[in-house]
Amino acid sequence: MHRSTWIGLAGLGSLFFCAAPPACAFSDHTDLSWFLDKNGVRRPVQSVEDWQRRRGHVLQQMQRVMGPLPKPKQPVALQMRILETVKEDGVSRSKISYHTDSPQRRIRAWLFRPADAQPKTRPAILCLHQTTRIGKDEPAGLGGKPNLHYALHLARRGYVTLAPDYPSFGEYPYTFPASDGYISGTMKAVYENMRAVDLLQSLEFVDPERIGCIGHSLGGHNTMFTAAFDSRIRVLVSNCGFTRFHKYYGGRLKGWTSPRYMPRIRTEYGNDPDRVPFDFPEIVAVFAPRPFLASAPVGDGNFEVSGVRDSLLSARTVYDLYQAGDHLRANYPDCGHDFPEDVRAVAYRFFDKHLKPR
Repeated sequence: MHRSTWIGLAGLGSLFFCAAPPACAFSDHTDLSWFLDKNGVRRPVQSVEDWQRRRGHVLQQMQRVMGPLPKPKQPVALQMRILETVKEDGVSRSKISYHTDSPQRRIRAWLFRPADAQPKTRPAILCLHQTTRIGKDEPAGLGGKPNLHYALHLARRGYVTLAPDYPSFGEYPYTFPASDGYISGTMKAVYENMRAVDLLQSLEFVDPERIGCIGHSLGGHNTMFTAAFDSRIRVLVSNCGFTRFHKYYGGRLKGWTSPRYMPRIRTEYGNDPDRVPFDFPEIVAVFAPRPFLASAPVGDGNFEVSGVRDSLLSARTVYDLYQAGDHLRANYPDCGHDFPEDVRAVAYRFFDKHLKPR
């Protein structure tokens, strides 16, 4: 076991954070064939147990950049309130509010419920929005791009869906840099998404063992970061959400470095993809054996598709360790940074296959 220490974080209580190996220990993030043993010696990954040790190091390296994952001894009570409800087309749409990390602040979200939902019967999907001023309203179908109304679409398909605001978007006033102890907006969002999963599991009509997550662009990598830390997300889809750091605008990482995202990429790692201590091939492998669909248009100008292909090629070796190679899927449609109907259909069928009863 690695030495562990307790770290306090203002407003969040006590956290548990494991000391990580040196960042330089994992210089090639596409090579997932080895791990470091307890003595810091390289060993080949030959079993799931071996991979679990490397997996733990990946999560530690992510926290070097994002800051430690909050693990309060006693999470703030959610205390969900329903603010308004509208029923249409066989679903109800409720604006709700709840606490995440502070009893002084309430987060607002849209909650969709199929009209005929019975206790503990429905799978649920957390729906994370892109970079857009209106935040949660876009996936809820209340504005923005019709191709990104996936919280509404999936509710009509029989899922309970929840669309919260990312900090500083929609109805979530939040000033960066954070004043409540977070190192990055990314980790702030990860923790709040985990509380959203808490909320979904608390609903009487949701099957707590069938939770998915989907997002486009910001929502796409937000989905991935959250699922890396929260294994209760059983199935996930990222659309236009990632590429290897070396292939993000030719390795120019400035777009990742605002306080809203991960400023340490700039301040600690000089925007140098060779120095950042994690990358997306490792993150995809962390999901194994859970079903993951990378929806990556070949014309996406934000996230170079070859970096997605690289990531899945590396991660497949880990999925194969679990004998779950068919759970790692990709769709490479001929379009730009978008989520057209035929591309969404592939994603929705992926959820149906893995979350709906056979």
